[in-house]
Amino acid sequence: MALTAIWYYTNLPEEVVSLIEKGLTESYDKKLESSRLYDDRINVDKRSSTSAWVPTSEWIGGFLWHYIMRANRENFLYDLTQIDGESMQYTRYGEGEHYDWHTDAGISTFSKPNASNHHNVDAKIGDFLTAGTEMVRKLSFVLQLSGPDDYEGGNLQLMDESGRSIVAPRLRGSMILFDARTPHRVRKVRSGVRKSLVGWTVGPRWK
Repeated sequence: MALTAIWYYTNLPEEVVSLIEKGLTESYDKKLESSRLYDDRINVDKRSSTSAWVPTSEWIGGFLWHYIMRANRENFLYDLTQIDGESMQYTRYGEGEHYDWHTDAGISTFSKPNASNHHNVDAKIGDFLTAGTEMVRKLSFVLQLSGPDDYEGGNLQLMDESGRSIVAPRLRGSMILFDARTPHRVRKVRSGVRKSLVGWTVGPRWK
């Protein structure tokens, strides 16, 4: 039986995690902007944090891909092709910031044939061109860059199919992976700063 979420305690040396965090801080802190929702809106009642996009060409992309492939082989067995948009999101939660319950994928995010607009030639052509090529999010992943003593609150909480709450590990360097359709949230940070590197892997639309 597959699990909704799994994680690896990567046992990365503290110096290596510090190197990753230092590199992201120096290269991307100046690019941090208010985080947006899946539909590209800013809604601080739903999500309050800052984030910046990191290309998968950065060396850390290959490191994360190893764990994505291992988790998929050991648990999910999904048809995966790449990290969504060939980029990852470096995210920073400061005091009072949070991300309410949400999913990273769902049927409403898939493009659909324009059946009601069958008279629209451009829409029909678009549907034909994208048929069989559409990519959807299947796995979400989180690399913990902050340690449990760096912040209070801010737990990553997931809900499995039975409604059971799961709190992801806070250990620095942990790699957490879960089905992108899983409801999850980041609780409000009471003090300190929570940093993570997150992303989504995609594959052909479910059939």
